[in-house]
Amino acid sequence: MRSVTGELPQPSYRGIPVEELKADFALAWISRYLDDREIALQKQSRVFFQISGAGHEALLIGLGRELRPAYDWFFPYYRDRALMLSLGVTPEEILLQAVGSSADPASGGRQMSCHWGNAPLHVVTQSSPTGSQCLPAVGCAEATRYISRRQLPGCVAHGDELTYVSLGEGATSEGEFWESLNTACTLYLPILFLVADNGFAISVPSVDQSPAPISELVRGFRGLHVHSLDGRDYFEVRARAVDIVAEVRAGVGPALIHATVTRPYSHSSQDTQSKYRSPEELADEQAHDPLVLLERALVEGGVLSPEEVTAIKEEARQTVLAAARRALAAPRPDPATITDQVVALPFVDPAAESADDGAGEVVALGEAIKRTLHEQMEEDERIRVFGEDVADAREAVLANVEGKGGVFGTTFGLQRRFGLARCYNTPLAEANIVGRAVGQGIRGLRPVPEVQFFDYIWPAMHQIKSEAATIRWRSNGAFTCPMVLRVPIGGYVAGGAIWHSQSGESIFTHVPGLTVVMPSRAADAVGLLRTALQAEDPILFLEHKHLLRQPYTRDPYPSRAYQIPFGRGRISVAGDELTIVTWGALVEKSRQAAAALAAEDGSSVQVIDLRSLAPWDHELVATEVARTGRLLVAHEDVLTSGFGAEVAAWVGEHCFSDLDAPVRRLAAADTHVAYEPTLAKAILPQVSDITAAARELLAF
Repeated sequence: MRSVTGELPQPSYRGIPVEELKADFALAWISRYLDDREIALQKQSRVFFQISGAGHEALLIGLGRELRPAYDWFFPYYRDRALMLSLGVTPEEILLQAVGSSADPASGGRQMSCHWGNAPLHVVTQSSPTGSQCLPAVGCAEATRYISRRQLPGCVAHGDELTYVSLGEGATSEGEFWESLNTACTLYLPILFLVADNGFAISVPSVDQSPAPISELVRGFRGLHVHSLDGRDYFEVRARAVDIVAEVRAGVGPALIHATVTRPYSHSSQDTQSKYRSPEELADEQAHDPLVLLERALVEGGVLSPEEVTAIKEEARQTVLAAARRALAAPRPDPATITDQVVALPFVDPAAESADDGAGEVVALGEAIKRTLHEQMEEDERIRVFGEDVADAREAVLANVEGKGGVFGTTFGLQRRFGLARCYNTPLAEANIVGRAVGQGIRGLRPVPEVQFFDYIWPAMHQIKSEAATIRWRSNGAFTCPMVLRVPIGGYVAGGAIWHSQSGESIFTHVPGLTVVMPSRAADAVGLLRTALQAEDPILFLEHKHLLRQPYTRDPYPSRAYQIPFGRGRISVAGDELTIVTWGALVEKSRQAAAALAAEDGSSVQVIDLRSLAPWDHELVATEVARTGRLLVAHEDVLTSGFGAEVAAWVGEHCFSDLDAPVRRLAAADTHVAYEPTLAKAILPQVSDITAAARELLAF
């Protein structure tokens, strides 16, 4: 019988074209043989780590038939080998990563095997921490909705695209997984969660992970479409995936697939599962191997003969062997490239800092930040501001209330001017805020998340350090993460106490790939924020709470051409006998100390405001230390391992011959900041402390 088009119908089995069945069976064996070849090469020390995708092939290849490479977006985990093959990643590309070749398109030899990444196919560079990819995936899905309704430079989205994110059942114990579900369901995002459940998180059984299967635990999320299926059964996956994926594409909201799979091989090359699993369990794994089940079904259904099965498997094996030979012959990375693609600072003409006529309205630091956000959002629709309390009010009451705009007022009026799509509140969950920003930045947006207080940044540390700061390097430049993370920081605030007075900038300057700036006055805030919003990598923009409304931070609002390059300090007070290097709240206190010393005995003390901590201005400090011969580094953070230690050590190493006295550090006491004002004053550096330390150095 011919179809209405006159073509003969294609033969099928159980509703699936035979050619697709044969192709998928071959691909499943290529995936399995890749596992086997990597294991063999790892024993020969030609592959250095191996993690298996065995047992997941039927699920991933069946689901892959409904997903669209270079159209949808993918946040996979390490067992998604078969999905990568179905999307178009070649066996050779997979093995190039396993052997650590510089030709590896995922990372250039920087990441261990099965840490996927392929920019042309929209496979986002993968990190190792389990579950942390869920929040960037949510941000990516948010970006889909935002971009698809606008014409934005460098941003492309399709109205029916989806974001895929996968993880094992063990990773569902991570809090970031639950935070991602919360937002995905609240916003009805087009995101597909795949939980591949093989029963073990390395050696920890699922009964020790949670009180019930994940498909039961997530039932309370309204709007989440939950599906349980047998991921070992290729035919069930194919039959169910059609409707599941179609619903997500149609915009009905997020879906979660809880799929039972097997783990016939150990967790990784560093694991031996026979040490903690019984022979009966392992035999059951082998009996339910999806490749065994698929082969049996195809032979019994007459799709393949035993001879055809043997031929397909042999061809798959030879394909992998040939790919392995090419990968082993591929070039290795050049050690000279190890610091390539750590960070790429935006170019700013050094003359841009002088491009100001000084005629603008005089404003304080906080007002300068607010005005710059308004100005930049007017110019670039890719910028979105979000965090706790950053919006003005609910739309229903906005016309009748003043509006909040952040606890310090720095985002006041942004929602009223630009709408909730561009300035909005988030859950009280710092990892959620930063992780979603990571996903939006990957899509080409310019997210400006806010963590309300530096003291509460630590739940977001995973997203900052493991995700945002590593994206450029781990993908060898294939992906970047533009993001300006604004964070109020510091003490000298009445009643701030331990939870609203911390400084800890040195912890973040220690993170490769993260740029850290801290302006101390209005003009610097404007110039640095304008530069930050041009960056393609994450910026930590620290806003000192005490300085936001201080009159001594006031400057004329700079003209539009004014910018400040990262890594350039500023001489705040000129002097000849001693250099004080500082930043943040201690700039003004150092200025006061310099004035006091000048009035006392005519001492000439110089104050340098670093403004930018990572990178910092080595050249300016070296030049001025050579001129004055003395250095005092003053900062608000605790003394031990504070950033002042980095400055002091560098000067001691590179400027020793220029010094007429030992380098001295002044900082907060090595304790937490107290609530009672007398105690707080004793803990944090005061003008008198700086004056005394400077006087001692001047006496040398």
